[in-house]
Amino acid sequence: MKLSSQEEYGLRCLLQIARAGEGASLTIAEVSDREGISAPNVAKIMRLLRRAELVRSTRGKAGGYSLSRPASEVRVLDVVSALGGRLFDAGFCDRHSGRGRSCLNTSDCSIRPVLRHLQAAVDHVLGELTLQSLLATEQEVAGTIHPRAVPLPVLNRLS
Repeated sequence: MKLSSQEEYGLRCLLQIARAGEGASLTIAEVSDREGISAPNVAKIMRLLRRAELVRSTRGKAGGYSLSRPASEVRVLDVVSALGGRLFDAGFCDRHSGRGRSCLNTSDCSIRPVLRHLQAAVDHVLGELTLQSLLATEQEVAGTIHPRAVPLPVLNRLS
């Protein structure tokens, strides 16, 4: 799985807002300046996050973007899903069907269970993390992540 720059930038923007404190808001220019991301890119990301109801926007002199709920209630999984989607979802086979209209392996696909297990593992890790947990240091966050083993059926057909 590869985290897109939009997903990474979105997390970074939300962390800047969370660092500003509960109820605080930041303008697009402030987030752009603090993260070194262009203002148009921040504006695009914030629009997507607002549509996903992860932030709210306020107009006017004291306006800007604020978290729609406490950082401890914003799951990283929700942020990544709002900005990029999933590695494997129900429409995966339709989008990656090869030359045909539908995948030739729709009825019997050995890749699909692997992708489902991988998505479940990713969902588990990202679902456990919140913005609040990412406000810690790199070392503190690394100490809290405990990858779980994902058993996959492996057949030895070489014998």
